[in-house]
Amino acid sequence: MKYLHTMLRVSDPDATIRFFNLLGLQELRRFDNEAGRFTLIFLAAPGDETAQIELTHNWDEAGYDGGRNFGHVAYAVENIYESCSRLAEGGVIINRPPRDGRMAFVRSPDGISVELLQMGAPLPPAEPWTSAPNIGSW
Repeated sequence: MKYLHTMLRVSDPDATIRFFNLLGLQELRRFDNEAGRFTLIFLAAPGDETAQIELTHNWDEAGYDGGRNFGHVAYAVENIYESCSRLAEGGVIINRPPRDGRMAFVRSPDGISVELLQMGAPLPPAEPWTSAPNIGSW
């Protein structure tokens, strides 16, 4: 398993980037999604791209309250199906199953959202995950 990033929702990307620049983080890459109406911006400290901050700007959202600006932590796993099976066997609800062989979401006992991403290429779709429904929110 490898730690990937922590996601924060931001209402003003430029102001947030200036803040993190002052802390010493630099922009690594940016992805604009016209269809989904959001932008992803990844930041990290120079020379340490292993601990990244993902800024998510939802274009139509004016602001966040109640802590909804914190999104999730993310980990790359060697086999997403095995990881999800192990979690499910341990009593963890798979909120967003890995139907695509690439991505799943679960929640910690305190409700912290955790994203699991398949290392490398997605695995071929497989049951029981392909037909598993979303449960709750992530």
